[in-house]
Amino acid sequence: MFILSKLFWLFAQPLSLAFLMILAAVIALLSGLRRFGLALCALAGLILFVMLYTSTGSFLLQGLEARFPKPGAEPKTLSCVIVLGGAFETEVTTTRGGIEMNQAADRFIEALRLAHRFPQSVIIVSGGDGSLSGDYEGDAVASERFFTTFGVSSDRLIGETLSRTTSENADNSRTLLADLGLADCLLITSAFHMPRAVGLFRRVGIPVIPWSTDYRTSGKVQLGVDFTQPTLNAQQTATAIREWIGLAAYYLTGRIEALYPAP
Repeated sequence: MFILSKLFWLFAQPLSLAFLMILAAVIALLSGLRRFGLALCALAGLILFVMLYTSTGSFLLQGLEARFPKPGAEPKTLSCVIVLGGAFETEVTTTRGGIEMNQAADRFIEALRLAHRFPQSVIIVSGGDGSLSGDYEGDAVASERFFTTFGVSSDRLIGETLSRTTSENADNSRTLLADLGLADCLLITSAFHMPRAVGLFRRVGIPVIPWSTDYRTSGKVQLGVDFTQPTLNAQQTATAIREWIGLAAYYLTGRIEALYPAP
């Protein structure tokens, strides 16, 4: 299933779809199927326009981010924090060492803040090597350097190194929490990813307190044309579509109980 999901997204992401449609259009035109070829070209152009020159991606992400708002007040006590991986550039850190982070770095910055705020808490990092090759260290390994560099003792850190997907994050965390006798943890992940993550943790019977972070939108995005930032628009659209595909796939396969989990 893991390999299948990786291969599916390789072809299903909007830029890949647009390229495949253009390729199919060229073949159709060369084969004399003029109308079909032109229709494919028009559809590919529409996909590219929506991705590059509208706020569709940010608008969709904004909705996902608003689903589980961060609680207004911090808990009085905190026994454990679960941080989902995906914030380290493990392809780089595996060969160069050190701490190299991507756009989701706020997951671990927030976890670090909470670790200092609640010095008695345990920090669980769920994240193995999510690459097809399996050649890289996962976030759970890289994060130990991060936390210890900034003063968090290694005896408070628990690395769950086997997970490659969010579903595996939930399954493996359940076993880990049962072994450690921990419950009622904060769950830290990107705000747009929280609905899927909460749905999966609920499905395996883990009560968590959603602690959204890594917001990608202002919360005030209006749907419309935007010619100012095509690269960002494309990235936002791809992220939103991937998340919705994940929600739909997990719902259809019975791994979450609602298509769009809510508080």
